[in-house]
Parts: sequence; C-alpha cells; structure tokens
Amino acid sequence: MSCEGPITTPYSYCSINTSKTYHFKHAHHTQILVLASSVPLSINLASLEMKSVGFLLLLVVVAVSTLVVAVTGGNFYQDFEITWGGSRAKILENGNLLTLSLDRASGSGFRSKHEYLFGKIDMQLKLVPGNSAGTVTAYYLSSLGPTHDEIDFEFLGNLSGDPYTLHTNVFSQGKGNREQQFHLWFDPTKDFHIYSVQWNPASIIFYVDGTPIREFKNLETKGVPFPKNQAMRIYSSLWDAEDWATRGGLVKTDWSQAPFMAQYRNFNAQACVWTASGSSSCSSSSGQSLDATGQAKIHWVQKNYMIYNYCTDYKRFPQGLPSECSIA
Repeated sequence: MSCEGPITTPYSYCSINTSKTYHFKHAHHTQILVLASSVPLSINLASLEMKSVGFLLLLVVVAVSTLVVAVTGGNFYQDFEITWGGSRAKILENGNLLTLSLDRASGSGFRSKHEYLFGKIDMQLKLVPGNSAGTVTAYYLSSLGPTHDEIDFEFLGNLSGDPYTLHTNVFSQGKGNREQQFHLWFDPTKDFHIYSVQWNPASIIFYVDGTPIREFKNLETKGVPFPKNQAMRIYSSLWDAEDWATRGGLVKTDWSQAPFMAQYRNFNAQACVWTASGSSSCSSSSGQSLDATGQAKIHWVQKNYMIYNYCTDYKRFPQGLPSECSIA
C-alpha cells in the first residue's frame, strides 16, 4: 500500500496493488471499505498506528477477490469543479457548502472530478425558495456521447405555495423516456434534504431522505438495456427552462425574483472510482434489489406522491408500453 502524505492525516490518497489498483479518499478521515459476503468492514486509517499496517496489508491480501469501494465526501474543493456560470457558482465555508445561482444572463453548474462505476451517491440540497417557476435544479450522473447512460434527479420549480415536481429518469445506451415524477412530502426549500442514488449491477434505486421512491431493475435478460459499462460523473446545474418546466411552460420565470439560488452540502460517495488507466473494481461486482420492506416503502411513496409514470401513459405509447413496464 502506498499513500501520498502521512497515513494518519486527512485527505490521504492511497493505492493498494492487488490484481488491480484501487483509490481511496475521504474528506474528514481516510477510510477503506472492504465488502465481503455482503458485509462491509470499515477501517479508519487515522486510528491505526504504523505497526498496524502489516495487519492491514494482510487483510487486503485476503480480500483480493472482494470489492473495494472508494469513500469520498464532505469537501467541494476536493471533489468537484465549477464548469459554467462563472461567479454564479460558489464554493463557501472552507469547501463545505456550494451554491448555484441563476439570473437572466445565465445559470451555473458543476461536476465531480471523478467518474464512478457503481456505488451510492448522497447529496444534501436546499432548493430555490419562493416563486421558482421556470427554474430547474438538475442533479444527476451521466457519461458522455450519443449512447450515454444517465441517472436523473431534476427539481422543477413552481409558483410560491405550490409543490416542486421531482422528475426522475434513466437513460441507457442513449435512450431515456423513462420518466417518473413525484411531489414531496415536505417543503424542499426550507431545509437541506438528502437525495441519493444507489447504483449496482442489479438495480438503480432513487432515495429521498433514505426512503426509496423508485427502482429501475436490471432486466437485460429480457432485452431491456441497463447502465453498467460506462463510468459516470456527477453533475448539477441550475438553469432556466420556462418553456416547459412549470405546467408545461404555461407559467414563465419571474425575473424580478432573480437571482435564484440552490445550495448543496454533505456530499458523500461510497462508490468505485474509474481510474485514469480505464479500470474499476466494480466491473465484476454484484448487487441486490430492494427487499420486501424497501418495496413496501416505494409502494407507499408511489401511491401517495407519484404524479406521473411513463409505465401507465398509454397515450404516449400507443404501440405498447416499454417492455420493462410489464416485467418489473
């Protein structure tokens, strides 16, 4: 094992050479998660004395065939870069807070420095308050190119007092059209809430504050493409979509309310990093779908808060619903 900087300091960057190279980072403490037999073992390197490193190396050798997950989180300077919007995007509070703003001239956005292939991504967001009609706050994972994969959260603004619409979608090999939309059971502008994606070879699960709201299962054996081969970056942006975002474009953006602002904090990724050499430990990993308890929670959310489901839109698909709708 090799590390840049002392092993006991924060922001250590380590690699372990087994059959592949894995990379680990954590904003507050260095940590390794070894997933064996579906049981995660967490090791806090900062708590180890140097004499314990031999034990750690032995453990890693034993775990050569297991999945090693990078843990990243907490500092936006470390994990993200501003991609557009200039000073409308700001990293504040020593890297613990990121804000995006939108005015009539431009919106703003950022992306992760790393690409990921499978894992769990968490971000706390506080959405644009007041009259946010016409604005969209997008938070998603995506690869690049015409056959890209993508996993979307989009928050469609509304008039003051009316609920946000949470828009979700999954693209695989360039094909999307798998929208499900929800209203939330709280006001997402009053405080920060956690929006998560859990992505493994078996399924993609969307969470809000730890409650699953949607699952897209891997049904490749039934002919349904599933995102599994393309590493994705995390992106987020705040932009003007008044031509469609609120009531199909009937309600326009009120620019007298600008600048509009969304806030981000407490990013966390327990996910495999796609390395510069084009490899990832996740290529042979396995995963599980939701259990009965998780399915019951999804049923509760969809029964009470879902406002659109592509799998029930017969007018949109007159030749027949997408195949996953009848299989899942």
